[in-house]
Amino acid sequence: MGACRTELHADVLLVGIVWVVSSAAQREARVVTQAESAPESGASATTLVADQVYELLARRIFDGELAAGDRLPVRDLAEQVGTSVMPVRQAIRVLVENGLAVTEPHRGARVREFTVHELLDLYEVRTLLETEAARKGARAVSGSDLQEMRSACERMYRAVVQQQVIDALDQDEALLRILYRAGGNDVLVASVESLWLQCRPYKVIGARAAIEAHDSSLWTPQPALIDALADGDTDQAVTITHDSLVSARRRLERELPGPDQTSTDLSLGQPPLNP
Repeated sequence: MGACRTELHADVLLVGIVWVVSSAAQREARVVTQAESAPESGASATTLVADQVYELLARRIFDGELAAGDRLPVRDLAEQVGTSVMPVRQAIRVLVENGLAVTEPHRGARVREFTVHELLDLYEVRTLLETEAARKGARAVSGSDLQEMRSACERMYRAVVQQQVIDALDQDEALLRILYRAGGNDVLVASVESLWLQCRPYKVIGARAAIEAHDSSLWTPQPALIDALADGDTDQAVTITHDSLVSARRRLERELPGPDQTSTDLSLGQPPLNP
C-alpha cells in the first residue's frame, strides 16, 4: 500500500497542518470574472455565476474566513466578488438549503452556528449512519473499489505532508464515499454527504486540535480500514469507522466548550457485530 500503509511520523505532524489560503480576493475576482464572461446568456449565465459565488462563499466558511454567526450582506459580498446582487442572493439561498447558513426576518442571512449540544448530536447521527454505510459497503466492495480507495489514501497522505488540509479532508471523504456507495443505498449516502457538508468547518477544528496534540490517529484509520476490507473483515471495518467518528466527536467536545459540554454523554456504544 506504500506510503499510506506507513503511519505518519511525528516529524510530519510537528510541521503543523495549516490551512493555506493564498490570494483569496484575487482568486475570487478571477473566478467570478471568468464565469461572467462565459458564453452564456440570461438565466443560464446568472446560474453559472451563482454557482461560482456559492463555491467561493462555501470555501470561506470551510476555511474559517467566514465564521459561525457572521452576517452575509448581499451587496457587500457582490462588491467583493465583482458581480451583481442576483447571483449572490441565489448562492446564499443554496448555502441555506445545504445547512451552511440561516436566514432571519429583516436581518438577512448569516453563517450557521451550532451549539455544542447540537454539534455533538450531529456527530452522533453521523456515527449511526456511517457505521451502517460502512457495513453495507464492506459486504459489497470490489477489488477496483479497494484500488480507488488506496489511491485516495495515497493522495490524502501527500496532502498532509504538503500541509494542504482542504485536499486531505477531500480525499478522506472521497475514500469513504467509494466504500459507502458500494453498499448501494443512495439515500443513505446522500444523507451522509449532507452531514459532511454541515460538519466541514468543525472537522477542520478537530483536525487542527489533533495535530497540535500530535495525535496521528487522525490519519491512520484509513489504511487500517482498507486492510480490513481487503481481508473481508466486515466487523473490523465497521469498528474502525465507529471508533474514528467517536474520536472526532470527543476532540470537538474538548475544543468547543459550552454549557452542555460537561453533561453530554459521549458513550455511543459499540456497533453490533454481524452474526
